[in-house]
Amino acid sequence: MAHSLESELQYPFGDTLPAPGTTLEVAPGVRWLRMALPFALDHINLWLLRDEIDGVAGWSVVDCGIDNPVTRQHWEQIFEHELQGLPVLRVIVTHMHPDHIGLAHWLTQRWSKPGHECRLWISATDWNAARMASQTLTAGFGGEAAARFFALHGLVDEASLDKVRGRTNYYASMVPDVPQRYRRLMDGQALRIGGRAWRCIAGYGHAPEHMALHCPELDVLISGDMVLPRISTNVSVIDIEPEGNPLPLYLDSIAAMRSLPATSLVLPSHGKPFRGLHTRIEQLLAHHEERYADVLAACREQAGSAADMLPVLFKRKLDLHQTTFAMGEAIAHLHALAERRQLLPERGADGVQRWRTAA
Repeated sequence: MAHSLESELQYPFGDTLPAPGTTLEVAPGVRWLRMALPFALDHINLWLLRDEIDGVAGWSVVDCGIDNPVTRQHWEQIFEHELQGLPVLRVIVTHMHPDHIGLAHWLTQRWSKPGHECRLWISATDWNAARMASQTLTAGFGGEAAARFFALHGLVDEASLDKVRGRTNYYASMVPDVPQRYRRLMDGQALRIGGRAWRCIAGYGHAPEHMALHCPELDVLISGDMVLPRISTNVSVIDIEPEGNPLPLYLDSIAAMRSLPATSLVLPSHGKPFRGLHTRIEQLLAHHEERYADVLAACREQAGSAADMLPVLFKRKLDLHQTTFAMGEAIAHLHALAERRQLLPERGADGVQRWRTAA
């Protein structure tokens, strides 16, 4: 996504960021904190919402960070200096990806007390997906099945495939456990948080059943990964759902967010809080239409695999972590175009799945 598009958005806090282990108030009762990630996308935004449950004052946490010593240390600093002596009452998780749910087990255990269990709140679909991914070696994040899937789609570099095969505990390394009990979030459900209503908005394509949260009283949208200001959300086909078609699901989900006020302060999981929700949605929809056109043009010249589409869709050098996401996203674009009947599958003599334009 071209960074020049950022000029069409408004960033009310400018370049101000909360330092590690600190928070910044972005709306009444809403505080912003950031945790580091060991990837090219090097941070995640998390949120503290002032709350009260059963007459007990405290905080609700939205998303958690991955489970590693640095993230735990920064959370301990938050507990000591930013909670005003109040407890964490519940942990709300937008979706099952490691940077969002990684420390949910630790946070809920850390803040459960006699008479009050600090509960995880998440969609049922994502709770089940997270439980499966943390306990198995074949959950779409690495291992032999993932390597075979990428090879089918044209990734033939043996060194890269060996690294994918070796990532059998990739998810579990960042999400070693998932709480055994949870409270289900559903589309349209209204949560009472700090005396205000926050409506759950289900989104699909990026995760099984992602939940964003919108508070009309504050005109605030916690968008999770569904709407990001600087980059486009990853939408991937993975080996456990090899015929999946997630990109139309994602695009339909964000298009539906046009019903929210254009004035909303958007609190994304990556990047900075911004205003310009409708503008950003139109940018993202246009971005993917442009990528569709690029893929069609490439396949018109010559039938191509998902691996062949990487330089078409991504103009920068990719490390292995980025390549696995890029492969999933390339397959997602190819499947969407096939569903539109603009591409046809063509299996090569080498066993690689390629696509050509329909006559």
